[in-house]
Amino acid sequence: MTAPKDPAPEGPTAPIGTVAIDVSDEAVHWDVPQAQTYGGYLDLERLLAAQQPRSPEHDEMLFIIVHQTSELWMKLCLHELRAAIDCIRRDTLAPCFKMLARVGHIQRQLVQVWDVLATLTPLDYSSFRNQLGRASGFQSWQYRVLEFTIGNKNRQMIAVHRADPAAYQLLLAALEAPSLYDETLQLLSRRGFEIPETLLERDFAEPYVPHKQVTAAWLAVYHSTAVHWDLYELAEKLVDLDQRFQLWRFAHMKTVERIIGFKRGTGGTSGVAYLAKALELRFFPELWSARTSM
Repeated sequence: MTAPKDPAPEGPTAPIGTVAIDVSDEAVHWDVPQAQTYGGYLDLERLLAAQQPRSPEHDEMLFIIVHQTSELWMKLCLHELRAAIDCIRRDTLAPCFKMLARVGHIQRQLVQVWDVLATLTPLDYSSFRNQLGRASGFQSWQYRVLEFTIGNKNRQMIAVHRADPAAYQLLLAALEAPSLYDETLQLLSRRGFEIPETLLERDFAEPYVPHKQVTAAWLAVYHSTAVHWDLYELAEKLVDLDQRFQLWRFAHMKTVERIIGFKRGTGGTSGVAYLAKALELRFFPELWSARTSM
């Protein structure tokens, strides 16, 4: 005896999936002047024409786009950091926190982009590496401005940009200007903390040298968070920025090691060995040393 069949559904059977979205009831602007289009607003024609591989190798496109994307993210980082510095100068920290948090999200993207580049095998890269000549990420002027803006000053690093007067002047200005950390120390001083005058009036183009009085100031902030809550929050945002930068450097180093081993870099550096040196750098040294004293 067979089981009774389910009754057939009444009316037309609804499709499982649609073939196309019905836009007949949408007020779409079908005729848009070029100046007001998505592509026009983003200047996509110029942006998408900027990838010009110099070899017929498939993977060179990946290499170019990864580095161009990183440069765009760095441009946004600098945009946010400059605005954050202005907030610190004006002692309006609330907007600054949002800007620094946004920089943190950008840094996550910068770290993750190395995962994409790491899909490039040593054989893939060697197939077009000679096309780079002496071109190298070491010559990224935006990266150098980023380091100077946060607080890692090194006059030697701008020499490689002498052939590009516009970039050289931008780097020189960033080198000689107070960094994010310099402006933070100025803020601590205005709030009544004892910051040495030698740090407040120093030559900002020179590398920052840690001072025990600055560590003491940060300890005072951490021990009285209810009183100095905005400074406490600023301190944690700076530590986050420093830590993420370290993760970016580390990911860069390991990706280079994975792809070229211990070969010398195209820009003339020792490659992985040079990148390993940068892992010792701290933008905000007293914020790290204060942790040991708490």
